[in-house]
Amino acid sequence: MRATLKDVAKLANVSTKTVSNVINGYAYLRQETREKVERAIEQLNYRPNLTARNLRRGSTGLIALALPEIRNSYFAELAQLVVEEAQRHGLTVLIDCTGGVAEREQLVADGFHEQVIDGLILLPQTLRIEDLRRRHGDSPLVLLGERVADYADCIAIDSQAAARAATEHLVSLDRHRIGMIGGSRRDPTMIQRLRTQGYREALEDAGLKVDPALIEAPAAYTTSEGASAMARLLDAGRPVDAVFCHNDLLALGAMRTLLARGLRIPEDVAVIGIDDIEASRYATPSLSTIAPDKTYIARTAVRMLVDRFNPEGDGPPRRITVGFTLVARESTVGVRG
Repeated sequence: MRATLKDVAKLANVSTKTVSNVINGYAYLRQETREKVERAIEQLNYRPNLTARNLRRGSTGLIALALPEIRNSYFAELAQLVVEEAQRHGLTVLIDCTGGVAEREQLVADGFHEQVIDGLILLPQTLRIEDLRRRHGDSPLVLLGERVADYADCIAIDSQAAARAATEHLVSLDRHRIGMIGGSRRDPTMIQRLRTQGYREALEDAGLKVDPALIEAPAAYTTSEGASAMARLLDAGRPVDAVFCHNDLLALGAMRTLLARGLRIPEDVAVIGIDDIEASRYATPSLSTIAPDKTYIARTAVRMLVDRFNPEGDGPPRRITVGFTLVARESTVGVRG
């Protein structure tokens, strides 16, 4: 027999109103109470009656998640977490890929799905804050990434601090010629600029020279481009003893080239990335990385959106900065033990 709202309330020892508040993302609940109800929902495999609930509140029960692409492992992992969190709130997620193209991002932000969705979670790469202010749509919007939160709710990691921590880790290992793979020669995105700045700051604070000859800007943030960028560094006779890569895919490609050229990791060249995608944990050697709290990003993004569905949800835009952890693996510290 399918579990009911009353069954969840009885198991969690709370009122049905409290269970309803948790499902609908009501913000003003004790964390202990919220977690108790969520455990009961999971234990009973409770699923809200979406048709009845949506008819009552005049909504569709659908939200959209717009990402630059889905082939990127980080975006794919994040999308899965968003879908799982949305399901906790009885919501279904429509996923769209913008390709990081400004026109496509603007189209999505303007609400071309507004007849069928209740809100949007958007990770823009090229859309500027002034573009967002001119947005035509009025459905709730949550932005992922470094954007000034004077227009919409925003959640992001501190990319500058993350890049700085990654580079400082390499410095702490007594590396002195630290290269970087990342950025763009033409029009870098905000995240690219912040990660490059974090790299520069860490070197300058350590008294190390920022050598432009040790910086390679890939055509895309993919494994193949990471391999090509590393090859260009080596072919140009620019020796490095460590490389900071703007994401894990670039780092995995760089490691492939290093190993193919007969260089040892980390003895000859240490490598670190950002994202902590699953492949990084199982690479040989395993990849050191900066691990953002992806679960928290997904959970918070959905809850911020759901908050705006409620009558009490009006208020100024919110900005949340998510923490990260430096995970030192074999690509920088070798095999331990």
